[in-house]
Amino acid sequence: MTDYMRGTGNASDAATVNHGFIAAIVAVATIGGFMFGYDSGVINGTQKGLEAAFDLGRLGIGVNVGAILVGSAIGAFGAGRLADRIGRRNTMMLAAALFLVSALLAGAASSSAVFILARIIGGLGVGAASVISPVYISEVTPASIRGRLTSVQQVMIITGLTGAFVANFALARYAGGSTAPFWLGFPAWRWMFWLQAIPALIYLVALFVIPESPRFLVAKGREQQAHDVLTRLFGRAEADRKVVEIRNSLAADHHKPKLSDLVDKTTGKIRPILWAGIGLAIFQQLVGINVVFYYGATLWEAVGFSEDYALQTNILSGVLSIAACLFTIATVDKIGRKPLLLIGSAGMAVTLALVAYAFSTAVTGANGAVSLPGNNGILALVSANLYVIFFNASWGPVMWVMLGEMFPNQIRGSGLAVSGFAQWIANAAISVSFPALAVSPGLAVTYTGYAFFAAISFFFVKALVNETKGRELEDMAG
Repeated sequence: MTDYMRGTGNASDAATVNHGFIAAIVAVATIGGFMFGYDSGVINGTQKGLEAAFDLGRLGIGVNVGAILVGSAIGAFGAGRLADRIGRRNTMMLAAALFLVSALLAGAASSSAVFILARIIGGLGVGAASVISPVYISEVTPASIRGRLTSVQQVMIITGLTGAFVANFALARYAGGSTAPFWLGFPAWRWMFWLQAIPALIYLVALFVIPESPRFLVAKGREQQAHDVLTRLFGRAEADRKVVEIRNSLAADHHKPKLSDLVDKTTGKIRPILWAGIGLAIFQQLVGINVVFYYGATLWEAVGFSEDYALQTNILSGVLSIAACLFTIATVDKIGRKPLLLIGSAGMAVTLALVAYAFSTAVTGANGAVSLPGNNGILALVSANLYVIFFNASWGPVMWVMLGEMFPNQIRGSGLAVSGFAQWIANAAISVSFPALAVSPGLAVTYTGYAFFAAISFFFVKALVNETKGRELEDMAG
């Protein structure tokens, strides 16, 4: 590779951040976020097809929908440790391959058991992408813009979700319903899964053109390679400085990163920074956001919307989510992480309470159809979308930003492994329980519970979360 290609051709390059190269890296890495979103959202709109094909009841639907979360928890836990062994990029490549296999197998599933297996495989990819993409981005970007670039991950997650919603809507509309026959005689819901193979393949191929994380390379003793990557990113002088900084940050621990590093050796207790990470990860799910993402169509049909209108409502939520994430990208490195989390918690508590009130007024007509009287249907729709906006302007992207940057270098992989595992376990608990809770005690009580957790998250952030805006990764302490 020439000096020009490495960005080392002259002295002026030494202090120049290569924004184009960084943007290209972030663009590729965040395809993992797109796949995370697409794989999570594709299930929304396929549930009638699954129920018909596999003769599923409410519990069966919950298990089939929630199967991805089992894989995601395992993938998130394993990926953090795996990334410390084989590298961030190689772990993302493995996730891309898992996405591809899952898409093909889920669409072709001949039984509920095969479908569950396919979704667990996809979940392994989702879990891996959810924790590795943010940490990779945080390790290759300048501190001054790290928050906004890491926030792109959430934009891509929502873009993936919205892409799945749009694809599902288009397929169902064109075929005449999600269970109607489509191309080659297969029902539309199967094509909803098969279409996912296209972005999965693009992700896998694109990963071959980005470099490994320089912090991983230094940890593995490959300092010259790390220096080459850092030179391309920041110029030669900054690369010289950063290699020394990374080396020094790892020097206090002369062993390979391991889970036991999460225990403070002087006190014998779990490091407080890990509790903060676990809390952020769990509260992000306890506010119920993935009920909207996984069960949006079912939720709106339950209160009287048609399938077609329910799928359109999903798309609206997705578009508003992207807009909210763009706001976060513009402000997270100015306002800071903690203020955004506090604003989001307060906003979600209020809007979820309004959704709960609207659902409490639901009535069942003589023909068994459910509806919300007066203007309460509008109140539910507006409040639910405001809730989505508050989430995606705060907890959605900021939680991933913080998990990617808050841990010291030595424990970053392990901290992400445990926090990511906790996040997906909480996700599974909320998502799998929703179909039953929607029946008893009902939507109003269920959403009141989500509002309660949103309120509690405000006090958690205020007491236990420290600001990380503008701090170098090598300065993080835990």
